[in-house]
Amino acid sequence: MILKPLHIINLEEIVTLTQHLNPEKSSKILEHRQTEMFAFNNYVCLGAFVNEQLIGVSSGWITVRLYSGKQLEVDNVIIDPSQQSSGLGAQFLELMEDWARENDCETVELNTYVQNGRSHKFYFKQGYEILGFHFQKNIKK
Repeated sequence: MILKPLHIINLEEIVTLTQHLNPEKSSKILEHRQTEMFAFNNYVCLGAFVNEQLIGVSSGWITVRLYSGKQLEVDNVIIDPSQQSSGLGAQFLELMEDWARENDCETVELNTYVQNGRSHKFYFKQGYEILGFHFQKNIKK
């Protein structure tokens, strides 16, 4: 597996994979949001390639937090469903952690949906710990 940064020219491939994790969102909404994310300087989109085929994608943000220092905050770690349960997710996460180290990050942090028990088991197995609760309030009515 090879890790490569993805760019706006990869938008169609990125959205195809992100829809697996966000099936209730239209591709148009995902395209719009992905385009907005690429506009931020601290945003990175990483792709996992096997035999030059994109099989995984993850968004990330370089941030600095008082409690953790410089970190890669990982969002939406997605492996193509046809490739899941083959060890590729663990390899992808390891490559992202290596990328974070190379970019002077002290920690990697992520959120996962409460109802996604399969991902919880996966992240525990990779050495991640639950630090707290993530709260959200929808302010657009």
